[in-house]
Amino acid sequence: MSEKVRTIDKETWQPKTTIGKMVKSGEIQSVEQIFQLGKPIIEPELMDILLPNMESETLHVGSTQRVTDSGKRMQFRIVVVIGDHNGHVGIGVGKSEEIKPALEFAIRDAKKNIISVLSGCGSWECKCNVKHSLTQKTIGKEGSTIITLKPAPRGLGLAGNDVVKKVLSMAGIKDVWSSSSGGRNTYNMAMAVIYALDNINKLKPLS
Repeated sequence: MSEKVRTIDKETWQPKTTIGKMVKSGEIQSVEQIFQLGKPIIEPELMDILLPNMESETLHVGSTQRVTDSGKRMQFRIVVVIGDHNGHVGIGVGKSEEIKPALEFAIRDAKKNIISVLSGCGSWECKCNVKHSLTQKTIGKEGSTIITLKPAPRGLGLAGNDVVKKVLSMAGIKDVWSSSSGGRNTYNMAMAVIYALDNINKLKPLS
């Protein structure tokens, strides 16, 4: 179940980067402007200001162990997806000896990995000119996991596994055909979806 992402107060926020200062002053008013500048998102607080309506959902909670001089230490590893259901989505990973800090680290990480998602109606079965699906077929790969996403007619819904559905839903995509092959690792699957969505930004629309 998704939860509202906590945001900072713009007035008390003290940005550390040039981009952060431009956001606070109002010179930059959208995430897309940052992408156009070709600058990485270093301060997660930028997303608090530019995307105040983001929600988060936990995709996976696991545990890891590492051996130290004092013995074995267990850490929780959490994978989350965040988005505004309106064209922006990101995946983050956080680790800590307690669940709450791990979740907070994961959300901060996801804010720095936000991408913009191009939606449309690329299904030959629909052609409704409503932005409910994808503009064209796209493929994403992470590790051994390969995800294929195809435009679908309006009303179909998200045809895919739970991870694919959660990532696409956070991005605001409502109708998609999907297929997957290779490994079933949750993080790899989520990132494969992200890469598939981001690949559309790098391709020319089909005529």
